[in-house]
Amino acid sequence: MKRYLILLLLCFQGLSAQVQFEAKVSKNTLGLNERLRVDFVMNIDGDNFDEPSFEGFRVIAGPSQQVSQSWVNGRSSFEKIYSYYLMPNQKGNLVIKQATIEYNGQVYKTSPIRVNVTAAVEQPKDPNDTSVSVDNNLYLVADVSKTSPYVNEPITVVYKLYFSYNIGITNWRELGKPKYNDFWSQIIDVKQLALEEGMFKGERFRYVVLRKTVLYPQKSGKLTIEPLSLDIDVQLPTNRRNMFGQMQIKEDSKRVSAGARTITVKPLPEAGKPADFSGAVGSFDFKVTPSKSALKNGESLDLVVSVAGKGNLKLFSLPKPVVPNALEMYDAVHNEQVNTPLSGMAGKISDSYTIIPQYKGDYPIKPMQFSYFDLNSGRYKTITSPEIIIKVLDGPTQVVASDSNSGTGKNQVVANEQFKYIKLQTKLEPITANDFFGSNLFYSLLLIPFGLVPIIILAKNKKEAIDGDVVGNRIKRNNRLAKKYLSEAKKQINNKEPFYVALEKAMHNFLKAKLHIETSEMSKDNIKEILLSKNANPESINEFIALTENCEIARYAPSSSATIQKDYEKAVSIISDLEKQLS
Repeated sequence: MKRYLILLLLCFQGLSAQVQFEAKVSKNTLGLNERLRVDFVMNIDGDNFDEPSFEGFRVIAGPSQQVSQSWVNGRSSFEKIYSYYLMPNQKGNLVIKQATIEYNGQVYKTSPIRVNVTAAVEQPKDPNDTSVSVDNNLYLVADVSKTSPYVNEPITVVYKLYFSYNIGITNWRELGKPKYNDFWSQIIDVKQLALEEGMFKGERFRYVVLRKTVLYPQKSGKLTIEPLSLDIDVQLPTNRRNMFGQMQIKEDSKRVSAGARTITVKPLPEAGKPADFSGAVGSFDFKVTPSKSALKNGESLDLVVSVAGKGNLKLFSLPKPVVPNALEMYDAVHNEQVNTPLSGMAGKISDSYTIIPQYKGDYPIKPMQFSYFDLNSGRYKTITSPEIIIKVLDGPTQVVASDSNSGTGKNQVVANEQFKYIKLQTKLEPITANDFFGSNLFYSLLLIPFGLVPIIILAKNKKEAIDGDVVGNRIKRNNRLAKKYLSEAKKQINNKEPFYVALEKAMHNFLKAKLHIETSEMSKDNIKEILLSKNANPESINEFIALTENCEIARYAPSSSATIQKDYEKAVSIISDLEKQLS
């Protein structure tokens, strides 16, 4: 009897155990240059841990996972910890938001934590440490091609990161992107960073070009280019050596800024400015070209107004042709064939007008003018197109009447179809309408609710059956999570750490859905044994396990975008193969 009482008490003790999931920080107040440790602690083996976004912080390490389990005096204890090391990106009161886990179909969340970030604090330095300092060894420079351009004259800004031979660069992140207020801007992608050498401040440095931008100032006066700021991870040699006599390397980070640049923009001269000037600046050629000059009644032609050359092609409008009333002209179709290299925009823009003649005859299209400011000569230039005669070979002849009242003799076109838009058929409706009460619609609406009752009962029974299938629901949930995290990995393919975290979760949830196992049962040998028992291909099994183990290592190891893309394609291929083999 006593034995049964003890067992009963142990059962009550297990039932009364509460799930604990909380977040802890190493300090609640820290300087802008200090690090913060965050631990997410749980007393159960929760699934699908979802970290917060850490807004205002940069993750410099993590997540690292620790699991401990013990049994003392008949009582068991379990603890799992996910740890992160963060570096604040800004001052102020920042909030570490909620993390979530799942356990036995329930979702558990941590409480938000507030952290006060102050200005950078002075950190004690070892007096015996004579290692190289990052100061005077690292610079971010913005090279501007011209500081006093005209309005709409192109200038280039090239951002270069200089670093000496004494330090190494491992990674960098943009903290503040430059803003180009009152400029039209085009960023030129730097597809591959090339390491170069050059002189800077009288010394020889290495440097890489990080960003290239083409700017067109849109107004005169002093305009400011806001700075580009970077957070850079560096490696610094120290005066210490390891047991093999090799120099030890210290990891550090440095925030650098290119500084704001002021551009003095000159206005375009007023002397000699044409009345039709629309803001074109550069060197251009202007043409007006009809697709045909002779056509029959019912045919159409395209009149193409184009400007080609080098200059601010996207920043001005083309002149519009003036045609006689007998020619019906439709709105233009705009086309741009413009490239923007570092030297500025070059190419061709055009407006294509479709014109349909109404009457037989010869119709002139007046000459058109295009004016622009030539940077080479510093003067305005005007190009005039020749007059174009459109010949309509057949069709109705326009009727011309003289305006006797005005005495001007101005010609008017008299329409032949004066009543063209008058409707010839009518749709009449009776004034009196049938009552709604007693109509077919009335009885239909009355009986529809009674007909829906069996459908509602069947739907309810089906939902209860689905909700009662615990195993099936768990499999469906794991399948959804696998697809969700695989999609998240594709979105994060340019961000190494989030990519591998999502990829690992996708593969784990795929196994849980297909093998009907939990996280605690996911050992390498157990997975291999169950997959082999389901006639899975041994080669696919080994590749799956190898890729799963590689996800944890790859988060911290250096890797290229090509390697990440290859791992994603490999994961999709392996999951597809196992899906076919286990179905």
